[in-house]
This record gives sequence, C-alpha cells and structure tokens, in this order.
Amino acid sequence: MTPADLADLLHATAAKVLVERGLDPAVLPDEVTVERPRNPEHGDYATNLAMRVAKKAGANPRELATWLAEALDATDAVAAAEVAGPGFLNIRLAASAQGAILEQVRSAGAAYGTAETLSGTKINLEFVSANPTGPVHLGGTRWAAVGDALGRILDAQGADVVREYYFNDHGAQIDRFAESLVAAATGAPTPEKGYAGAYIGEIADKIVAEHPGVLEIEPDARLERFRAEGVELMFAHIKKTLHDFGTDFDVYFNESSLFASGAVDEAVNTLKNSGDLYEKDGAWWIASSEYGDDQDRVVIKSDGNAAYIAGDIAYFQNKRSRGFDLCIYMLGADHHGYIGRLKAAAAAFGDDPATVEVLIGQMVNLLRDGVAVRMSKRAGTVVTLDDLVEAIGVDAARYSLVRSSANSSLDIDLDLWTKQDSVNPVYYVQYAHARAASIGRNAAEFPEYGTVEPDFALLTADEEGALIRTIGEFPRVVAGAASLREPHRIARYLEELAGAYHPFQTNKSLRVLPLGDEPVSPTNVARLALVNATKQVLANGLALLGVSAPERM
Repeated sequence: MTPADLADLLHATAAKVLVERGLDPAVLPDEVTVERPRNPEHGDYATNLAMRVAKKAGANPRELATWLAEALDATDAVAAAEVAGPGFLNIRLAASAQGAILEQVRSAGAAYGTAETLSGTKINLEFVSANPTGPVHLGGTRWAAVGDALGRILDAQGADVVREYYFNDHGAQIDRFAESLVAAATGAPTPEKGYAGAYIGEIADKIVAEHPGVLEIEPDARLERFRAEGVELMFAHIKKTLHDFGTDFDVYFNESSLFASGAVDEAVNTLKNSGDLYEKDGAWWIASSEYGDDQDRVVIKSDGNAAYIAGDIAYFQNKRSRGFDLCIYMLGADHHGYIGRLKAAAAAFGDDPATVEVLIGQMVNLLRDGVAVRMSKRAGTVVTLDDLVEAIGVDAARYSLVRSSANSSLDIDLDLWTKQDSVNPVYYVQYAHARAASIGRNAAEFPEYGTVEPDFALLTADEEGALIRTIGEFPRVVAGAASLREPHRIARYLEELAGAYHPFQTNKSLRVLPLGDEPVSPTNVARLALVNATKQVLANGLALLGVSAPERM
C-alpha cells in the first residue's frame, strides 16, 4: 500500500464513517494528506484529516479521529490506528499491505513512479541556449543537467515535452565573435569586448586551413566567411559536448529566422494595432507595466533597430503557434527581468500569463582543495562543461548539478565528487544499486527462488518496513518534482532510499540468501523481492536524472 493507496483508503473510510454518523461526506477534501512522521515510534504514516474537516462536519476533531481509528483498525491493511493530540491520526500498516508495494514495483518495472497527470499537455522546454560564441560555461552546464532531468520527469508524468535550444545567431555578440576570429587568424589583437581563449585560435586555424585564400579576400566578405564558418564550427562543438553529456534536443531554433521570416515585424505590428505598443522619444515601447512587469520595455529603438526583447516576443508567439500549452524558459541568474516581460508579452497577445514559466538558475563555482577554480584550459576566462566532465566524469557532473535547488548558488568540491566512497553522493546511490544487483546475481544460482512464493507478511523487521515505505514514496516524489519543477527532489530521495537500504542489507539476521544447506524459504523470497524493488527504484530515479545505474562497481 503506497501513500496514495492509503490516502484513498482514508478518504473512503472517512466518507463511510460520516454517512454512518449522519454527517455530510461532502466536507471531505478531494485529496487526503498522508505524511511519514519524523519519529518512527509514532507510526508509519500520519494524517490531520479529522482536524481539517471536523468543524465543517459538525463533530469534535478528536472524536472524529477516534471513529476513523476504529474503522481503520477493522481493515486488513491497517495493523493499528491511534489518535494523538487534538485529533491527529497515527497509522501502522499491516506487513502484508506494505509488502504489496513490492509487487507493484515488480509489475511496473521501469514504469514505477510514472503517472498520467500531465497527459495531453504539450510543453516547450527551452534550456541551455548558450550563444555560439564559446564553449558551454558552468551556468549553461547546470541547465544542461537540470533541464534534461526536468524534461525526463515531465515525460514521466505523461506530458508531451519538446526540448528546444534557442540558437542565438543574430546580434552584436556574433559580430564580436567573427571579429575575434579574424583577429586571431591575422595575428591582430583581440578586439575590445571580443572573445579570447585557445578555442578562438583553433577555430580560426580550421577556417584558414579549409579556405586557404580567405585572408586575401575583401574585408567584409572575409568577416562574413569567418562569421558563418565560425558559428557553424562552434555550434557543432556545443552540440557534441552536450550530446556526450547526455543532453540532446528535439528542436534547434535559429533566432535569425525570426527576423528573416518577418515574424518580428509581424509581432510588433500586432502589438501596435492592439495598442500595447506606444511611441516615445522616437522609440517604440511595450506597455508591459500594465501586465505586471516592473517597467515598460523598449521594443524598437530610436535608431529603428529591434531591441533584444523584440525577438523574445516573436519567439513566444511562434511557440504558441506551434500548439504548446506551456512554455518553460530556463534562464541564467542575470535574467530575472525576463520573468515580468515574457509574462507581459503573453498577456499583451491575449494569452494567459501562466502559459509562461521562467526558471532562474544561480551561479556554479568549482572548488579544488578549498580554492575556487577560475580558469579553463581552452576557454581562458571561464570554466566549461568540458572542464567539469574532465575533472569528475559525466555521472558525477550531472548528479552534482541536479542535487541542489537551481534557485541557490552551488559550490562543487571536485575532491569530494571524485571519491570512491559514501561521502560522494552519486557513488553512495550507485553503489547501493550495484550491491542490490550483486545479491540478485547470487540468488540466480538458487533455482528454488522461482518456485517458492514470497510471504510479504513475514517482512516485519523495522529495517524492512522502513525500506518498503521509502520505496512506496517514489511516485509521490516524482509527482512533486514535476509539479514544482525541482529535479533535486529525485536526487535527495535516492540518497534517502540508499540510506534505508544500508541497514537492511548490513543486518546479518535479515538474510536474503539461505545459509549452507538451508532451503529457500518464503522469507528469503520476500526479501529478494525487497532487494529487487530497491534496485528497480534506484535505477528508475537515476534514469530520471540521466545518470547511469551500474550493475558492478
């Protein structure tokens, strides 16, 4: 019985009790809250249902809780229900009911933890979108891990998720990138606000090697050749780096296409016609403050050129025209202003601002020996995705970036994440999976495991119950991670599950395999089911984070 199953049982029991007492069951909430007490001595689960509805039903909270306890005690699934304080209800499940969770995991396999709550919802998830002017830096790397994990989690709730990369191939930064390449190729100094680092020289050398006469052609044509070739080479590197990191995209959307297709002009004219764009000081402004933004924003500058927000507005309109119900933008720490302006743009187009969600990620710092790592071998001024992976590997890199809320800044201790012991969180979780896999391999040597039926009612040890209840929490954790857009909840749960598995696995009195000539018993088979369920849920959770689940370590 999972927490969701228990919540359903509580709802049905409470409705029956209220009807029997001549009270209105309509006062019951659609969903009953069930929680695990901090103190295990208080029971397996607790609920405040009686306190929530007693007044509406015309009953005393403690009295209603007593009625519920009596009714629950009469069910096969509940071993004991006790009233505490002013009307809390502490519940202990029967071992057989807890054991049914293991059968659910076995039956569902890789689908355990999935749901259909977002079925029919089409989501555009845009993340990374690093400018093609250099390798992916640590901020983009964080979004590569978190965004990919969030996409997997939303998929697991039934959503139709399209992962999109907004390819910024338009604007002044691309001009400076091209100028930097030409400077590197000709031996000139790096332009002011240009790009430096070994990668600039490497790309410039490739362009010269592939086009031997490029340095002799007319300057404007030369600059355009370096721009086109340089962006293509840089973006090819970015895509390969992300792919090797386990992050791929369904759509690569070119910013320049919004201008070339006339989409920006169309969006601007739409807002002019609706009155949401007004002229002042020779520029055109969107009245975004009327829709919750902290100020109005310039869309067309006084020189007639489009401001950056013009492309953002057209891009949002394009996404909605493609049928997305929800547009999630994952942006860097310096993009807080985009929350208001994008929601305002949605409202100006007549859309619900809730169709826009903006997630802001904070900075990432690397530490070695307690000292910040500030320089990249190739990028020069920033640390990149490639640097992080080279230092600690893909699995540790992804896990370390996903493990904490993206809303908070993150320090990654390179020494910790390379340790091969339990202080390294990803090693701790993966090792628990490998240990469970090892037991499964050993059990395969006993053919009796396929003929003896498990008796889950025999799993009465505290370690067994705690582990089963932790396994039962997984679907609720995945649902919460999806609704709150917080993949770190999966990582923290996996560490809790590994922590619950450790005392079970190390307790020598809780043997999974028989000793000597002992026959395989129903208890052995039930414990093997518990081990296999733990392994399955660890694998499912790691898969949602894009981290491998090794069979051996």
